[in-house]
Amino acid sequence: MPVFPLGAHVDTHGDRDGARFAVASAHAEAVEVCLVDGPDGDLTERRVELPEHTFGVWHGHVPGVRPGQRYGYRVHGPYEPFTGVRANPAKILLDPYTRRVSGRVTSLAAARGWIDDPMTGEPSPLDSLGHVPLSVVTAPDEPVLTPRPDVPWSETVIAELHVRGYTMCHPEVPPAQRGTYLGLAHPAVVEHLSRIGVTAVELLPVAAGATEPPLLERGRVNYWGYSTLGFLAPDARFASVPGAEVAEFRAMVEALHVAGIEVILDVVPNHTAEGGVAGTTLCYRGLDAPAYYSLGGGGHDADITGTGNTLDSGSPTVIRLVCDALRHWVTAYGVDGFRIDLASVLGRPRSGVFDPHAPMLTAIAVDPVLSGCKLIAEPWDATGEGYRVGGFGVAWSEWNGRYRDAVRDFWRGSGTVGEIASRLTGSSDLYRLSGRRPWASINFVTAHDGFTLRDLVSYERKHNEDNGEDNRDGTDDNRSQNFGVEGETDAPEVVSRRLATARAMLATLLLSTGTPMLLGGDERWRTQHGNNNAYCLDDETSWVDWADTDEAKAFTAFVAQVAAVRRSTRALHRDRFYAEGDVVWWHPDGRTLYGHDWHDPGLHTLGLLLDVRDDPSPDHDGWLLLLHGGSQPREVVLPPGGFVPALDSTTPDGTPASTGVLGGGTTLEMAERSLLLLRRTAP
Repeated sequence: MPVFPLGAHVDTHGDRDGARFAVASAHAEAVEVCLVDGPDGDLTERRVELPEHTFGVWHGHVPGVRPGQRYGYRVHGPYEPFTGVRANPAKILLDPYTRRVSGRVTSLAAARGWIDDPMTGEPSPLDSLGHVPLSVVTAPDEPVLTPRPDVPWSETVIAELHVRGYTMCHPEVPPAQRGTYLGLAHPAVVEHLSRIGVTAVELLPVAAGATEPPLLERGRVNYWGYSTLGFLAPDARFASVPGAEVAEFRAMVEALHVAGIEVILDVVPNHTAEGGVAGTTLCYRGLDAPAYYSLGGGGHDADITGTGNTLDSGSPTVIRLVCDALRHWVTAYGVDGFRIDLASVLGRPRSGVFDPHAPMLTAIAVDPVLSGCKLIAEPWDATGEGYRVGGFGVAWSEWNGRYRDAVRDFWRGSGTVGEIASRLTGSSDLYRLSGRRPWASINFVTAHDGFTLRDLVSYERKHNEDNGEDNRDGTDDNRSQNFGVEGETDAPEVVSRRLATARAMLATLLLSTGTPMLLGGDERWRTQHGNNNAYCLDDETSWVDWADTDEAKAFTAFVAQVAAVRRSTRALHRDRFYAEGDVVWWHPDGRTLYGHDWHDPGLHTLGLLLDVRDDPSPDHDGWLLLLHGGSQPREVVLPPGGFVPALDSTTPDGTPASTGVLGGGTTLEMAERSLLLLRRTAP
């Protein structure tokens, strides 16, 4: 009887009829697979003990099992909370390798494995069947027929978005498909993404999850989805037809691929939805907590994720699960890459010190399938030890938090030009020494956790009251500005200044060397009304508003215009760091920058003159990018040569008021918080 692969697999050849089941649990004394039938509220269960135990894996064959069969496991063995072992056969457990999940937690009392106290209390006798998610046997995976776009990193433009939130209000998507995989695959949505230059979508978690106990107690849901339960199963929340999530997810990927758009999944292999020891027993805690979780003293979970538990990235069981899960998304669905949430955890076996060559990170990087995917690390966790921007290995690109902070600071008249200059040119100080290219820097100004772009120029303080946590959640380090009015206003001057500053930030993002990541909905001038942590709000706060206001239409046109300029020349999407002589840094007074200029706290204006010697087909002699982050207009003297304005952040769609040639030495007056891109040509 074969031990691997893990999970449930129906017989596909020979005269055998049924399915093979295999689940890892080194501490169990017996494991039953429980076949569940009947309607919700009147479930029946047939238990079959798995007869074999090999390499810490319980396995066996069950005749008559076909695709669609719901099932779970019951684990018999010691209940020793102070060692972390919590076997409780009253709890039916999800298969970590299930390809489909049915149901949700409906009773927190039944889902908990203990009574009275999680450490000193007795195991709960409440049967959890009917109150927790179940696994579902699926048919064998079908081959992926649509070729992957394989967009080069240097040409990649990412949009981070939520499957549900991006299309819930889209008027052209049929109502039944809004907020679903098929909604994201709708031609109107795909065309919009292509128009604004997006070559890859980075989807907030789409693996099957469960809402954590604290949210359940408050009657909330984990809308973002950073609470995974089934790492191989598409989330049923996003299926337009119940039970069709596997087919609909495949259809979404295929539709995006046909349009040349890659699919990158935000995955969360650092913790699970079970919470800490006082949480639930839905899967991993009941199967073999010491094999899955990083444990602290006395059987408590170590917590470097801020969620109550931490998956142990040094455990062979976890490494195998994570690599198998990621590989499944690639081979079964054609996914193009992954953004690893709190990726520093993967470099900290047993929650110890960070090592970029730790077993989990190495296993992913050298995997024959995964090494050919786009791999993006969120290079921090919930601790100081985990902050590792620039610290990952050569296989990884990284969310560049220093880029975000530098751009926000510059455009509110803070910081120095030295910091913004490094971020504009690919952050070579962070990525060159490790042998990586500029595209290893995932540049972003806004993301799902934080203010939207509109809110970044409208609020100086977070307003998270609707989350039900008395505004305690969410960061206070927003580096935002409100132009004298907190929140929404009809004052024309304030609105105009906010829009102009937002355009300058957006243009900075798309014209910087590195890989730009937009927050989906920013191009529609979306607001969350100052909420910078809307993780539990599945409502209009989190959904993109597709109303065709003048502001939304103009901002979308601006994004499309800047993206088109970026695509037009290799100089604006380089795949190598600049060499000496490729860049001249220009002072607004009409000279190159000197050493002391880089640290001048009063200098908020910077020119970047780019040579294009490595561009095989230039139609001009380079680019001049001028940025003025000050709150008052500033005169700028142009360098020698001739210059033609190509992009102006002060106009609604970026079209310059004049495209005549400006000679070297010409003095321009730049408006407050403005960006100007000019083509260099012969004088």
